[in-house]
Order: sequence, then C-alpha cells, then structure tokens
Amino acid sequence: MKLVIAYVRPESLTAVKQALFSKNIYSMSVTNILGAGRQRGFTEMYRGVQIEVNLLKKVRIELGVADEKVDAVIEAITLAARTGKEGDGIIFVQDLGRAIRVRTGEEGL
Repeated sequence: MKLVIAYVRPESLTAVKQALFSKNIYSMSVTNILGAGRQRGFTEMYRGVQIEVNLLKKVRIELGVADEKVDAVIEAITLAARTGKEGDGIIFVQDLGRAIRVRTGEEGL
C-alpha cells in the first residue's frame, strides 16, 4: 500500500477529481492549505503599500492506494493538474504500513 500526497492549484481540483473518478478511485482527503515552493510568490500593491505574498493557496490531496494503482493515480493527477506553468504542484509517494477500516476492523485497502 502507498500513501499518495499531491499539492495542486485550487482551480485544478475539479479536473483532478474527475480524472481520479474515471480511473475508479474515489477515496481521498482534500485540504485547503497555504504553502511556498519554487513559485516563491509575488508582490502586489494594496492601498498604496507594496505587499509580498509568499504563501500561496494550494490544495493537498491524500490517497491511500494499493501498489498496483499508484501509477494510475500519478498519471491521472499529473495530466489533470498540468498547465505547464510554475506552481502546478508536486506529488509524493510514501509506503503505508497498515490501513484499518474503523467500522469493520478490516485491514488493507
């Protein structure tokens, strides 16, 4: 089992969900976050004062998936979230030791 964590632009969330649903992957957690990466932010003027915005809005998507579905998940997220511009996001894949369903006590995914 693997834990896939993806950070993407908020506006690409709908496309990412649709791409995952098309691959029959429905279980996910989604969190709105602020973060900084290579994009580094931007500066803007607000009421005559220059403000540096270096924490940008992103969406964190977490999925626990079976080993054989990892490549399909990565492909779906990558194709749906890619705009070709800096700040499209990043995907992390980690080993997941155990997963236990609370309702039934069933182990695995």
